[in-house]
Amino acid sequence: MKDIDVVVVGAVNVDMVVNAPRLPAPGETVVGRGVERHGGGKGANAAVAAARAGGAVCYVGAVGDDDTGRQALRDLQDDGVDTSGVEVSASAPTGVALIVVGPGGENQIAVGAGANDDVTAEAVLAQLGRLLPRAGCLLVSTEIPAAAVAAAVHAARAAGVPCILNPAPVLPVVVDLLGLGPLLTPNAGECLALAEQAGVTSQEVAPGDAPPDEVPSLSSVGEAARALAELTGSELVVTLGADGVLVVDPAGTVTHVQPRPATVRDTTGAGDTFNGVLALALARGEPLDAAVRLANVAASLSVGGDGARGGMPTADELTTEAAVHAR
Repeated sequence: MKDIDVVVVGAVNVDMVVNAPRLPAPGETVVGRGVERHGGGKGANAAVAAARAGGAVCYVGAVGDDDTGRQALRDLQDDGVDTSGVEVSASAPTGVALIVVGPGGENQIAVGAGANDDVTAEAVLAQLGRLLPRAGCLLVSTEIPAAAVAAAVHAARAAGVPCILNPAPVLPVVVDLLGLGPLLTPNAGECLALAEQAGVTSQEVAPGDAPPDEVPSLSSVGEAARALAELTGSELVVTLGADGVLVVDPAGTVTHVQPRPATVRDTTGAGDTFNGVLALALARGEPLDAAVRLANVAASLSVGGDGARGGMPTADELTTEAAVHAR
């Protein structure tokens, strides 16, 4: 019986956020108005997004044996996420992300992994052995050790459970997992970097060819995405932030899903929101195009709140907003 919509394997952090008048340049100090604490970690954020959207969600990861970790677990539980798959590390503190948010909602993020580095393949396999037979979808993020990522993707393949792999960051192990056919959900930069690591990016679109501040073109991202979809034999979804989403099928067809209107306060966690709602929609049997459009609506709503989770929509909010945009 499938009584779990989504199982998430990934990182849980506490986000320490400074809202600043601008993002600092290298070596520059910028003074903001204060420091705010929010729940974070790509995996944990995605779990919250799926749960707020009405899903039954189980989370697998690790926190430290500290007050920060206990609060992080309470935050997840308050949003209805089952944390019985979370290990408590006796040797490392809970992960922390240091985030600066600029006036337009753009951000810079540095992460201290802490207990997330203690997520082992053995622990992941033990938890997924009991959870996957009851689950509709597995979502894996890569802010945890490579062996744990690989174990999760292999377990999903063995169990016949659909697997979303969010390569953020792009670990070398992701290339080794492409043949297992996960649904990849990189952003534009991650798509180009992954294609380069996999050796399928042409010289014309290699990330190193462009100036560091230049936004990748849709054509270059689309070419890289087509090459990756051919390797996986599965669809691939590329999030483009304010430019919407690209969906690529194994035959190489690229569909550009237009962005949704949004009031931007803080873009932190928008991609995590997208992944969580995408996983929930797929777990409930929605076709990929419909799932992507719903996740796109959720991400557009998420940027209107503070922190990674402040703007994540509830099921009712998501249904209402999706209906408005369907007219």
